[in-house]
Amino acid sequence: MAILNIRIIGDPVLRTVADPVTEFGPELAKLVADMTETMEDVEGAGLAAPQVGVSQRVFTYRIGGVEGHVINPVLENSEDYQEDHVEGCLSIPGLGFPVRRFRATRLTGVDIHGNPVSIEAEGMLARCFQHENDHLDGILYTDRLEGEDRKAALRSIRNANYDSIAGKTTAKRAKTVGSSFGGASFGGGSFGTAGQGAAE
Repeated sequence: MAILNIRIIGDPVLRTVADPVTEFGPELAKLVADMTETMEDVEGAGLAAPQVGVSQRVFTYRIGGVEGHVINPVLENSEDYQEDHVEGCLSIPGLGFPVRRFRATRLTGVDIHGNPVSIEAEGMLARCFQHENDHLDGILYTDRLEGEDRKAALRSIRNANYDSIAGKTTAKRAKTVGSSFGGASFGGGSFGTAGQGAAE
């Protein structure tokens, strides 16, 4: 296993709709293992394959003791919404804003062996699934912001200081990239509540 480099906003792969997985074998198993290790290294709650430069429909997750991965996920969301929580993203380091998400979702797909996966999720787990699935469609959580939050997020991303934050984050992560045993961990990672690392 190895820790992978996480792509930062501005990288075209984050805006590309990922391809369905059609080949199951050692390469896919290694990708999932490396993604899991990378997610744990940065204390993330989830990580989608496009975030590590692989445009395939795969994501890993780890929320409240529930962890795993899913290949070719499909979400069936409830019609009602949960209370807004602040989300962040490993691909947009240093920022966090409240995002509207559906209250519950049913996740279906397969695992690395092609076995069916089906999970009913609410709360933070449902939020994580929606956040990670968005990545597979080229959508970042900032795209779902409205009003002043959207303006503030876009302003921060354009800000020269944000470039500095992103650069420092990338440099820190680079120290552990390629290793097979976690290195320094960085909070505020990806999807999640304020104060909880989360992966997007």
